[in-house]
Amino acid sequence: MTCRLVATALALTGRRNFAHLGHALYTGLVKIALAQINPTVGDFSGNASKIINFSRRAQASGAGLVLFPELSVCGYPPRDLVERPFFVSRNRETAEQIAAATRGISVICGLVTPAQSQTGKSVMNSAALLMDGKIAFVQSKMLLPTYDVFDEMRNFAPAKSQALFPLSGNQAALTICEDAWNDKLFWPKRLYTVDPIEALIRAGGNLVLNISASPFWIGKRELRRDMLASIARQHKVPVAMVNQIGGNDSLVFDGSSFVLNAEGTVIARASSFEEDMIYFDSQSLSGELHPQIEGEEASVYAALVLGTRDYMRKCGFQKAIVGLSGGIDSALTAVIAADAVGPQNVIGVGMPGPYSSPGSIEDARTLAVNLGVRFELLSINCAYEAYRKTLQNVFAGKQEDVTEENIQSRARGTLLMALSNKFGAIVLSTGNKSELGVGYCTLYGDMVGGLAVISDVPKTLVYRLSRYVNSRRPVIPRATLEKPPSAELRPNQQDSDSLPPYEILDAVLEDYVEDAHSAERIAVDRSFDPELVRRVIRMVDRAEYKRQQAAPGIKISPKAFGYGRRFPIAAKNEA
Repeated sequence: MTCRLVATALALTGRRNFAHLGHALYTGLVKIALAQINPTVGDFSGNASKIINFSRRAQASGAGLVLFPELSVCGYPPRDLVERPFFVSRNRETAEQIAAATRGISVICGLVTPAQSQTGKSVMNSAALLMDGKIAFVQSKMLLPTYDVFDEMRNFAPAKSQALFPLSGNQAALTICEDAWNDKLFWPKRLYTVDPIEALIRAGGNLVLNISASPFWIGKRELRRDMLASIARQHKVPVAMVNQIGGNDSLVFDGSSFVLNAEGTVIARASSFEEDMIYFDSQSLSGELHPQIEGEEASVYAALVLGTRDYMRKCGFQKAIVGLSGGIDSALTAVIAADAVGPQNVIGVGMPGPYSSPGSIEDARTLAVNLGVRFELLSINCAYEAYRKTLQNVFAGKQEDVTEENIQSRARGTLLMALSNKFGAIVLSTGNKSELGVGYCTLYGDMVGGLAVISDVPKTLVYRLSRYVNSRRPVIPRATLEKPPSAELRPNQQDSDSLPPYEILDAVLEDYVEDAHSAERIAVDRSFDPELVRRVIRMVDRAEYKRQQAAPGIKISPKAFGYGRRFPIAAKNEA
């Protein structure tokens, strides 16, 4: 059946003949599997191999149907790759190969399909039911998000209609991620005028299947569960959601797939931040409950490790380089790197300068020993003096200022990138969200690198994560945790010389960056000095040019810096 014929057959009105789907879909599919896998964007052969292997495992365990995440055939998010005809055709070819290799079990997986649309968008975000060696049914996504990191309206045409299909005595409503995120009883303000779930239930649906690629951020797992539980209770239907896991660029997907009964109770649950497969009985509504990572610090740390590992692996890097200053940010970054790719694949580099304290050098060395990573000590003093000598005539008569501080930082950046070139290793930059937010960082200096591991982690959370790390195994030196933070670029420098206390700074950044509150509201709500709040906001706005030149970071908050927060550089903010 061609995509056009399938699409024509799936109008919501009128009766459909599903005899071609086979008798098993009506009565035989009791045990259903949810397979949360870690696909790579564009890796069709690798993704197909995962889908086939998990499908065979599910079949061997007695399942009649296995569900895979959104766009699992091609990986999510494919972004503008969908504009390439070869990429689109490979989706169809790969789905057909999977269908031929998984006879004996029905498979639902996500893929890109051609659109029959007048919108100008040539493709759709779809789900395919593979059965008896063929593509038997195709359902396309109706709600295409355009907020935060999502820009699906740029790439896809929305489905105009959706249909049910028979499954083990049920009428199954197959939905794709955002299609389930518009329940009028859950959201105080809806983003779309239609609710695909409501329409499919009204048409007779009594089992909701949702395939997702829903990224992680703090609180997201609880939000997903509460939202889908509201749908289950409201419509009195079971809901099964399978979610992607893994890191793709800045996004981390946590998996955490689950099944709810009609009362909204979780009856099956997969692990978080790892590939997993769970089973549930579609008639008795019983299933497996796998343990998940609990707690904010543990969850964020797992997300950062997974995001770092997958970014390196999927980009072809085996080794990482981290500049170790003896401070808390570089310490946490190094621990994450060692957990992500193994300590044998991490190089820690101490780069003392004219104002580095002996304690900081020793803390960096101790951390490296505790982690078991290679440690190199490269002084920047000679390079710094060479820069000063080169510039002394043109700087004649000028007082020393932040210029000389930044030269030290950039000398370190040059050394790190030289090591990166020589050893084919990726530099992991160590700046946190608080610093990046207000521009307390140096372009082409401490900002160099291929991945900004903790750029979405506020300084206060950096300390919490570091204490969590040490609660498992004490690797970060106590002095690193206890000493006042400092860039050590001038005598006796401390971060507090330039910034408000981090407890105050992080609160202002949360309200302004994540919640878009005004300076006046922040000052009143937090009982902060209004001028201090306005100063922080001015720093945030002025640093936009730096952030848009920064390495990509791993998103763990509802609003991270990066392509999910799109602000002009040349702009005046009079708020």
